[in-house]
Amino acid sequence: MPTIKLRRQLFLDALLIVLGSFLLATGYSLFLAPAHISPGGVYGLALVIRELARQLFGLELGLGTIAIVFNIPLFLLAVRGLGKLSAIKTVVTFILVAFFSDLIETWSGGKPLVEEAILCSFYGGALLGVSVWMIFSAQSTCAGTDTLARVLSRTFNTKVGTLIMLIDSLIVLLGLWVFQDWRVPLYSWIAIFVYSKVVDALQPQNPHKSVFIISDKMEELRAVLVGQIGVRGTFLHGQGMYSGAQREVLFIIIERKHSAALKKLVTDVDPKAFITTADATNDSMPIHP
Repeated sequence: MPTIKLRRQLFLDALLIVLGSFLLATGYSLFLAPAHISPGGVYGLALVIRELARQLFGLELGLGTIAIVFNIPLFLLAVRGLGKLSAIKTVVTFILVAFFSDLIETWSGGKPLVEEAILCSFYGGALLGVSVWMIFSAQSTCAGTDTLARVLSRTFNTKVGTLIMLIDSLIVLLGLWVFQDWRVPLYSWIAIFVYSKVVDALQPQNPHKSVFIISDKMEELRAVLVGQIGVRGTFLHGQGMYSGAQREVLFIIIERKHSAALKKLVTDVDPKAFITTADATNDSMPIHP
């Protein structure tokens, strides 16, 4: 039975990744890119670089081809924290997105599906939101600029969300400089707003989860969790209310998109482990020794 369940889950994840990758490519290739809308991220940057290559060197480069060149180093930055299965899914995801993007652009001839740029920003942003939710639901990622933001946050002690907003805004302004059109940042920020609202509507939970784990195999769990997905946590010392027995409780803060993978690793080591999760927020400034 576990094998059948695992196969079903892998099939569902594969389906979500393929559909999500196709929708993500559709959002960029049929709506955002033809309207010169660059809503941050790797594909927004790829759109700007493609236009620069066209203006300076007369080169016609595929959007997906440019994006994959940036996604590879960003993936290498994040690979240690993804875990083996999520890393494989991430590679498959950004390769599929690149493939679908160039395929759709070739088929459409680079023409938008609708003429009005404002509609392109709404439809494109909505497709991005749905596709990213599907990809995250499959415990995969798109690599992307959020990976760079996480690396920079550890270096400069800044919130990841703030850095993502800063990086994406710089890409939007770069698009303004390249395309010389004041409508570009307006429509780009509209697309970013719609994208974020769609993600919030589909996945309203906080971006982080607090996880409490009680198990009789804490040493095995620690080796697996640190070795495979690189999480860090704290052991809390507790006492059973009924039996009075001393127990250790593992407390972890983890990104929501990795919580399913965490639970699976724990139950693989100890099927009898007790796991409870809750939304996590932290309003205080981090303190470093």
